Amino acid sequence: MNSSRTIIIIGFIVAFFTVLLYRLFDIQILKSDNLKFFARRQQIVVEKVLADRGFIYDRNNLLLVYNRNDVSFFVDLRMLTKKDKIKIANKFSSVFGGSKKYFLSEMSDSGKTICIEKKAPSEKALLVKNFKINGLFYREDPTTVYFYKNLASHLLGYVGNDYKGVDGIEKSCDDLLSGQDGSMVVLRDAIGDMITVAEEETKTAVPGVNIYLTIDKTYQSILEQELQDGLEKFGGTSAVGIIMNPNDGQILALANSADYDPNEYWKYTDTVRRDRAVTDTYEPGSTFKSFTMAALLDKNLCNLDENIYVENGRYKFKNVYITDAHKSEWLTARGVIEESSNIGMSKLVQRLDDDTFYKYLRAFGFGNYTSIELPGEVRGLLRKPNDWGQVTKEFMSFGYGVTVTPVQLISAYCAIVNGGILYQPQIIEKEVKRDGQVIYESSPKEIRRVISEETSFKMRNLLVGVVKEGTGTNAQLKSVTVGGKTGTSQKLIDGKYSKQQYNSSFVGFFPANNPQLVCLILVNSPTVGRYGGSVAAPIFKNVAEKIIELNPGRFQDYQNIPSQKNILITENVKETKTQNQNSSSISDSTKYIMSLSNIKNMPDLKDYSLRDAIQILSKLGLKYKVYGSGKVVSQSIQPGEHIRSGLSCELNCKEPIVDGTVVY
Repeated sequence: MNSSRTIIIIGFIVAFFTVLLYRLFDIQILKSDNLKFFARRQQIVVEKVLADRGFIYDRNNLLLVYNRNDVSFFVDLRMLTKKDKIKIANKFSSVFGGSKKYFLSEMSDSGKTICIEKKAPSEKALLVKNFKINGLFYREDPTTVYFYKNLASHLLGYVGNDYKGVDGIEKSCDDLLSGQDGSMVVLRDAIGDMITVAEEETKTAVPGVNIYLTIDKTYQSILEQELQDGLEKFGGTSAVGIIMNPNDGQILALANSADYDPNEYWKYTDTVRRDRAVTDTYEPGSTFKSFTMAALLDKNLCNLDENIYVENGRYKFKNVYITDAHKSEWLTARGVIEESSNIGMSKLVQRLDDDTFYKYLRAFGFGNYTSIELPGEVRGLLRKPNDWGQVTKEFMSFGYGVTVTPVQLISAYCAIVNGGILYQPQIIEKEVKRDGQVIYESSPKEIRRVISEETSFKMRNLLVGVVKEGTGTNAQLKSVTVGGKTGTSQKLIDGKYSKQQYNSSFVGFFPANNPQLVCLILVNSPTVGRYGGSVAAPIFKNVAEKIIELNPGRFQDYQNIPSQKNILITENVKETKTQNQNSSSISDSTKYIMSLSNIKNMPDLKDYSLRDAIQILSKLGLKYKVYGSGKVVSQSIQPGEHIRSGLSCELNCKEPIVDGTVVY
């Protein structure tokens, strides 16, 4: 009996050791490679090192967008005991301020990994990083911060959950701003704590490039506030505003109202986040008359003083009626623009053949991309002459049957007033690496000459008349002469033009004799008033007044625009200067002010009056410092030296002395 028990026990022992030996053989021999692989994967981890995203500044080096090094904490509920959960709840409650009950409720589920604290500030995260509990871990989770919240939101865009740019500059420059992520090999122990980092296998992250925009934060704030105030006063579903330098194409402000806070972008709809300045088109109405008139003048097909019969406000053309808001019997061609006569313009445009009219509109940039550095731009609609109907050209002459984006329209207006050059609109001034190396710096991008300088000068005069005596009187300023054009167009809804909903717009520029800023205001479906002159023009006036108040002296009128008969066109500045010095009746700068648009080298300002020298420098886009008074005797930028916008020239002046007497 005892021997039987002994045999059974020995049998169990033999079986046990047989199974044990098999398991050891299986682990050490058969599955050795697989188990080594899983062990290494558990203990040696390649972790991504996120690159710091680049910052965004305005043109004056004011920081608009930066990044905060936040940390998110996670718990693996499968690894937590009840005691662990209580410890975590106590710790997180004391550090982050939530209640203990809240954190316990967050951990009430089981069998999954949850985020228990998202994007904790780095200074608070440091208090928790060394708090060791199995199943608690953290990840770097940087946050892009928009310092001024809603400011320039449509222009800047935002960064999504995947740390990628969405909309605006954040999207168009995402590759530059993102930088290049790095990596590091981390050795961890059995419970997941870091032991060491393999330095020789670490790849350093390359931070993103800093972007400096052309916008001026102060101008942007003014524009946004006035658009918002305008919507409150006049009603409307939305509004767009753009401020541009006509002499180089730089955008100084771009705003949509309503706007949004990119820090909390998820709270807003796609409609609100859409940048209407580049993605939405509209029929421009009477603001388009300027381009028709520019083409007529450039082809010498129109005399501004000739009389046009405007039919007392109602004109039947090929079985279609064209009407005017302001009824007149006769208007001069100048009056057609000032009074914004659809009838007069539709008659004048018949002097242009279809192909010529189309080529001018195309040259102004309509029906094509402006190539602005913002995503989502559309081309608008400009049909080719082969697709025109019997009355298409006549209706296009006053802004119907053609669609434009706000950025297209303001770019084209810049060409009208700057001497005739179409520039590519620019929003990026420069790109700079973290070490200070400038990898890109913008310069004016001239696309083409559209009209002559003489035509541009005539158009400036015409548009000053619109503000002084025509439909744009609500845009007048006391201190500076303004030119501009109003626009009112019925909205096309369900295939029919609405009699209740309109697009009201105004495009203005100042100072009129030397345009430095062009500003477009567009209000969508105003409910109080409907005409561009009564809705958009007052908003423009408020924007312009505030900008001028901030820049006393910069935008002053040095002289009234001279009459067209006194203009002398020349390409040679020195030759013109010599001619002007022999003239006692006309100012030096008046005679060749229009020729300065294409000058790339510094002219000789010696012997010019201080007033004329300042006007010339302003036309060239140069800043200036003045020492003394009277006539210029020397200048810091030497004659013939290459110039670019933004440089500063010092002028030394002295009063002329004859026989010991100062001559004024």
